[in-house]
Amino acid sequence: MKACLQALILLFATVSFAQQSQQLKDVDFKTVHAILSFDVAKKQVMGTVTYDFEVLNKPDTIYIDAHNMQFNDVMVNGKKKTGWAASGKALKLFKGFKKGENKLTFNYVANPKQTLYYVQDGENNQLWTQGQGKYTSHWLPSFDDVNEKVIFNLSVIFDKDYEVLANGILKDKSVNGALQQWNYQMQKPMSSYLAMLAIGKYTKQTETTASGTPLEFYIRPEDNDKFEPTYRYSKRIFDFFEREIGVKYPWGIYRQVPVLDFLYAGMENTTSTIFSQDFVVDSTGFNDRTYINVNAHELAHQWFGDLITAQSGIHHWLQEGFATYYALLAEQELFGEDHFNYELYQIAERLQQVAKTDTIPVMNEKASSLSFYQKGAWALHTLREGVGHEAFKAAVKNYLEKYSFKNVNTDEFLAEINKVSAYDTASFKKRWLETGGFEVDEALALLNKNKFMQQYFLLGQQQEKPFTDVKDTYRDILASDAFYPIKEEVIFQMAKVPFAQKADLIRLAMKSNETKVRQAVARTVTTIPPDFYEEYKTFLKDYSYVTREVALNILCSRFPDKMADFLNASHTWEGFNDKNLRILWLSQAYMAKGYHEEDKPEFYAELQGYASPRYESSIRQNALANLLYIGKPDPIVWENLVNSTLHHKWQFVKYGKDNIRKLLKKQGYREHFQNLLPVLKAPERNKLQQLLDEK
Repeated sequence: MKACLQALILLFATVSFAQQSQQLKDVDFKTVHAILSFDVAKKQVMGTVTYDFEVLNKPDTIYIDAHNMQFNDVMVNGKKKTGWAASGKALKLFKGFKKGENKLTFNYVANPKQTLYYVQDGENNQLWTQGQGKYTSHWLPSFDDVNEKVIFNLSVIFDKDYEVLANGILKDKSVNGALQQWNYQMQKPMSSYLAMLAIGKYTKQTETTASGTPLEFYIRPEDNDKFEPTYRYSKRIFDFFEREIGVKYPWGIYRQVPVLDFLYAGMENTTSTIFSQDFVVDSTGFNDRTYINVNAHELAHQWFGDLITAQSGIHHWLQEGFATYYALLAEQELFGEDHFNYELYQIAERLQQVAKTDTIPVMNEKASSLSFYQKGAWALHTLREGVGHEAFKAAVKNYLEKYSFKNVNTDEFLAEINKVSAYDTASFKKRWLETGGFEVDEALALLNKNKFMQQYFLLGQQQEKPFTDVKDTYRDILASDAFYPIKEEVIFQMAKVPFAQKADLIRLAMKSNETKVRQAVARTVTTIPPDFYEEYKTFLKDYSYVTREVALNILCSRFPDKMADFLNASHTWEGFNDKNLRILWLSQAYMAKGYHEEDKPEFYAELQGYASPRYESSIRQNALANLLYIGKPDPIVWENLVNSTLHHKWQFVKYGKDNIRKLLKKQGYREHFQNLLPVLKAPERNKLQQLLDEK
């Protein structure tokens, strides 16, 4: 039965693909204008849509992908007697169209289960989309086939107190009472998965690039003080890309907006990148976590993915590999050669580690994200070094200009390399794109061209030697102005050396102004001798939320009699977007014996509140982890854990399910969860019952 079902699924997929391929030959959809409005309470989108299309060869049926939508007033060329039908997956046109130019109009209503998300931001709402792949057709009738490129013009009606963003240039907006209509227009075609909406309460800052492109940066009003560190280097990255790529930014305007509970780090919607609120940081958080790499990655996609789009999943690396590599090139521009090569080395280590099990090659639609992104980036680095930087740059420029606003495949890219170089692209393709695993020797040879990496690899060979034999080498490194990872590696290699033997080196490292070096000391010196106690406490004042978290945990663990001092010194901390420091403080304060006993109910209640649906999943998960560690039998915690299984972020759903399963294995907890069933709403009750029924 399973084999038959799989064969049936494959047959339907093949038929669908054949229909799409044939339609591309028969029908050319040129523009779409959609006027959209929303019923937030019902999580509903309503639209009036106009498509202009040309029939080249008259087909029996024309398909527009549309998942679970209701249609009315469907007209082709102004006539209502159009033959049409709506399945659960598409709007189908049977007649009414003619060879040549046509116009289709219709109204629709949808309650998307995915792709368009409604999120609470305190008292306000956020709406945003994530159409990566072929999912825009869940909120807007469009095309799942990335090879169908259309000029999108989106108009949105919403509360005038909100900011509404969509693809393209904002041509105008008009107010009608409490509502406002924003009219956005694109000038060039794009694949449907790149269509976007982002609606929320935002403030805006602007800049202009060297070539005159306007940049718009959005942030929530309460995060205004985080504008600069969040968007640091944005203009420099943009200007660098135009110089390095050699092709002017093709879309007229570029904007970026963070949203709550985004599914990924970022998404390269044409003209308008959406990214995760977790990358909104203040000046201290910037020392631990930055938006720089994601910023550069999504901007690079405006050329590699948006301007030219891979024909199919087999060639997906042409988007993700390029965006990953050019983001590294942007970091090289900002932070230098040593940083660039160390990032490549870290990627190579990951690829080498998974190579034994991750055997699917890059040119395979089932390849892992690690292969598409990071092995794809390494493939491009190998190619660029083999061809030469200037020849590679010329080939990329020719490639982008030749296929602008079109779809591409790997051979078309390599053909442009062949025009500027005698490099053996056939062998390259076989080694890096069509073979699983990772070319370790080739990667190491390239890394060894960098002097810092030579020193780093040499240090790696020292770790098996007695400490007395390498101590002077360690001292020289820590006293030098070498790039921080080699100093960090020294600290890690000394982790098991008794403190008395390495004390002078640790104190030398402590003088460093480099966050990661001091952080390495905080992590590895976990047994703190009395004469180092005051020095270790200075980590609590570091401009690093990660270092403070590590230090507070270790100090509270090693010196429980002094917890009051540590907690008093840290009671105002908040930390990152996930409130890592506040949640840690509440947990430690609640568990500390004798510390503000009268306030413990308030500490616990605040911690409990952060686990509720009022907050983002990152905050909730952090709070739940600490509440589960405290281990107090608490139906509210269990109810919030069950609620997490309904979230739109699969990572949070998995966290909730995994932890419920763990609790169900503990004595008495199955009964606790069964007793919870009657008080839960139907969706939560159904999810919990499924977990209870698992064998």
